[in-house]
Amino acid sequence: MDVAVTQPKKRNPLDALIWWIASHFGGRAREVDRFLKFAIVGTIGAVVDFSVLNVLERTALVPTPPDVDVKVALATGIAFCTAVLSNYLWNRYWTFPDSRSRSAGQQLVQFFIVSVVGLGFRLVFVGTLYGFFGRLGDSILPGAMEETAVNQLGSNIAQAISIGIVMFWNYFANRYWTYNDVQ
Repeated sequence: MDVAVTQPKKRNPLDALIWWIASHFGGRAREVDRFLKFAIVGTIGAVVDFSVLNVLERTALVPTPPDVDVKVALATGIAFCTAVLSNYLWNRYWTFPDSRSRSAGQQLVQFFIVSVVGLGFRLVFVGTLYGFFGRLGDSILPGAMEETAVNQLGSNIAQAISIGIVMFWNYFANRYWTYNDVQ
């Protein structure tokens, strides 16, 4: 049975567009609205993540011998933590603004724990497959690439795939644990 859902107050055209899309889902409109916002926040987080990863891999953690695996893991982990903080802030104040029964600190800890589980998956995924994806990319792209470029390409491809997978885990775990105080 569809429940009539009224449009929440919107402050900008993006919110109105998201609500317009979500309103086509009847009684699930509010949840779809949250998921779309979460996905947009995740996209912002991915930009932050990739930006930090690439700055680190071009400056302080260039993936060259020795310790290529360690450098890739460190760059990925630092990029991840930066994106988590960005995502937490956006989600607390935009996606779930009605979730204020817990302190910001408690929610940040819960959000971080959910994210760390996703990071665990991501580190294993990227660490295991960056070489494969780098070689695959090198075989598809014209011209031979240096080993460093192959490793950077591979870590970016593996990271992109893992971010897509982890987004669903993050949404559902955060929705039903971190932000379970919203209806």
